[in-house]
Amino acid sequence: MAVPVEFDGTGGGVSPEDLFAMSLINCFAATFKVIAKNSKLEFADLHVKGRLYPGRNEKGMWVMKKIDIDATISQPSDSEKAKRLLEKASGLCMIINSTTLEKNFTYQVI
Repeated sequence: MAVPVEFDGTGGGVSPEDLFAMSLINCFAATFKVIAKNSKLEFADLHVKGRLYPGRNEKGMWVMKKIDIDATISQPSDSEKAKRLLEKASGLCMIINSTTLEKNFTYQVI
């Protein structure tokens, strides 16, 4: 673990912010995979990445304000179904739904 340089830390390691982002990203990916399996959607690969944006709240305290999650699914058996299921997963992820972050999702089907 390391405190990010942006917060006067040494950097060079995994930060609590990294772990928080990973939990959101992994929850989305796991939710999608369960939905895809139950919907009999096959695909070659799922790649999900995200970026958190810190900021200050109305009390001046540092919080995570926003996350952008980008998901790319490769070679789905049904492209339209894949898009629908990606959108569905974004609303069903328990960890993401437990936050007050602004959430932005982008999807790519290739």
